[in-house]
Amino acid sequence: MTGVALRFCANLNFMFLEAGSFLDRYRAAKSAGFEGVEGPFPPAEVSLEELVAVQKETGLKQILMNISLGDVPGGQLGCAALPGWETEFLVNLERTVEYAKAVGCGKIHIMAGHLNGPATEVHDRTYLANLRVAAPILERNNIVGVIEPINKHSVPGYYLACYDKAIKMITSVGSSNVKLMLDIFHAQHIRGDITNSIRALASYIGHVQLAQVPGRNEPDSDGELNFRYILQVLRTEGRYAEGWVGCEYRPLADTVKGLQWLRDFGYWQ
Repeated sequence: MTGVALRFCANLNFMFLEAGSFLDRYRAAKSAGFEGVEGPFPPAEVSLEELVAVQKETGLKQILMNISLGDVPGGQLGCAALPGWETEFLVNLERTVEYAKAVGCGKIHIMAGHLNGPATEVHDRTYLANLRVAAPILERNNIVGVIEPINKHSVPGYYLACYDKAIKMITSVGSSNVKLMLDIFHAQHIRGDITNSIRALASYIGHVQLAQVPGRNEPDSDGELNFRYILQVLRTEGRYAEGWVGCEYRPLADTVKGLQWLRDFGYWQ
């Protein structure tokens, strides 16, 4: 089949949790057969030197890293759209760039933040201004920043929950280093019509993630989506570089046993 060749990276925020420590998840992903990983910014107890060492030990490619959280409100949700946190956003971005460059990671997920009420024009202006500040930093370091709409059922109150708004922000920034993260799980919740959504959004995509809906489990688990077909659409319609797809799902049981879908779908031997 013509088109982009898909490659799959393990999300270490969701997968191989049974391995124990954050660094041991890298080793478990390698043992399972993955060539790449993605996931959160390393926890405080993991030094940059330890992260570099485990990457060299395993030979895994670090495909994507979430932005450092620092001391922002809401913790894991970031602060790019939060007025008054612009300085912290820049500090967190620069710290993440340092880590990303050390492990050769070419993508950073820029997280927008959680709101206590409805989004306002102030949030919109703050978010756009921060993305515009981020763009030249990303360009200088040859890193792509991706922004991800997150559905209201999984994370009520997350600022960016709309693909139209995401595309408007990306086009307003006007940098090839600021792109869209298309998570099929969130896309199904937010807009559905996955085939046409992939086609409409393809030129903006910088990274793809997947999980079954609504359980957020393996792609071959019971749910709304036919991932054998969706992955074929990504192969033929997706135009994002490198073709990496992040496995950001919760294994139903043992992570390794749950990887059988990759073989059944013909992506692994």
